Amino acid sequence: MSRCPTGALFALSIVLLAGCATPVDRPPATLPAAAQAAAWQAPRPPADLPSDPGAARPAGWPLFDDPLLNRLVEAAQAGSPNLAAAQARIARARAGLAGSEAQGLPQVEANASAQRSRSLPASGGSAAGAGGFGFGGVSNSRQIGLQSSWEIDLFGGVAASVRAAAARLRHAEAGWHAARVALAAEVGTAYISLRACEAQLVQTEADARSREATARLSEQSARAGFTAPADAALARAGAAQAASAVRAQQAQCDTLVKGLVELSDWTEPALRRELAEGAGRLPQTPGLGPLPLPAELLGQRPDVDAARAAVEAAAADADLTRRDEKPRLSLGGSIGRSVTRGGGFDAEGGVWSLGPLTLSLPLFDGGRRRAASAGAEAAYDEALAQLQGTLRQALREVETALVALDASAAREPALQAAAEGFEAARRATEARQRGGLASLLDLETARRNALQARGALIEVQRERASAWITLYRSLGGGWRPGEAPRAAARAGTPD
Repeated sequence: MSRCPTGALFALSIVLLAGCATPVDRPPATLPAAAQAAAWQAPRPPADLPSDPGAARPAGWPLFDDPLLNRLVEAAQAGSPNLAAAQARIARARAGLAGSEAQGLPQVEANASAQRSRSLPASGGSAAGAGGFGFGGVSNSRQIGLQSSWEIDLFGGVAASVRAAAARLRHAEAGWHAARVALAAEVGTAYISLRACEAQLVQTEADARSREATARLSEQSARAGFTAPADAALARAGAAQAASAVRAQQAQCDTLVKGLVELSDWTEPALRRELAEGAGRLPQTPGLGPLPLPAELLGQRPDVDAARAAVEAAAADADLTRRDEKPRLSLGGSIGRSVTRGGGFDAEGGVWSLGPLTLSLPLFDGGRRRAASAGAEAAYDEALAQLQGTLRQALREVETALVALDASAAREPALQAAAEGFEAARRATEARQRGGLASLLDLETARRNALQARGALIEVQRERASAWITLYRSLGGGWRPGEAPRAAARAGTPD
């Protein structure tokens, strides 16, 4: 009867114990109550569609049929330091995943050595000892071989490390998408604000020209004795106030231009040439297509996916720290060829070894491993809480964007009517003032009302366009799970 070697029994126990290397079961994150609703509580936006659905737009940017805005978004995405840093984080996470996967494979190294040595002869100065076997002289030895080591994943530590690295890679990829969407929204908002500022500037300049003409005529009339000096002073004050408003509005527009220069990395003269063609014209209202249900939204936002990946990474880290409390098993070995010649002794042949098979058992570490495990579990709880917060914030952002979009759309017709009415009143008052039937104070009041009404109309148009951008961002910017980040091509700077 043959006896089973002790090493075979030990190897069998390794295989059986390896079956215990399964992740720790943890309860999944629960959806917020608002995500389980059958519909959004805020009014849905109108089913507007872009005027040209096939128009070329940057990836993930379906808004506005404005070629210049689309080019600015492309330029910002191509040259953004934040996106470049996000790409670097993806590359680092991918390298970390490759390193974690390599931990579960045997590690093999090639080594070679050579040695030349001289030894003393046997006692008595003779080169030959008893039996004629010599030991003195110079000897040469060479050895070449392969040496391997393998840490057996006895309790799933390597598998947990791979899961954590894979989750961190997904987190980095989702972070890149979130940064891209945020950048597109930032460029769009800055562009909309600039166009609204230009529209306000056009109105302010027109008002300043009208007031300057009135002041000039009032001065002439006062010198001729037909107008009271107080009215002429009022006209001069109104003209000066309007000129100051023009300079303030121009400074605001210049500041917004410089913000776009920073975002797009275009030169300011080139950007101003591009902006000159459509100055004061806000892009048309876009459409985003069907609005997803609350529960569907959570699968369309990269920040939500990044938070989920953070939870998965924290869970894998917690599993990894638990494995550190378990025994570790490693196996080594080598194979090679050795040649030794000299001193009357020649030897050549293959050499190999299997082992050592090392089992290390943690006995006492002062509670370090247990503390690390407790800290990892606390980190998992923190990541889970942050995921809950991200889910709730995502739902709130959509509801808020829908409210802002509905409010601006409802206010625009009333403000349009108010602007038309105050403009008609201004023209009538101006005609009456020229005929001597209205005072200069009446004309100044009519002008102020008309200017404020036009400004309010432009502002609500800006708010509506900005609300579309906010809704686009809160819906995830067209991102889908599993979408691989793409490096944006460098957009050309205009001549």
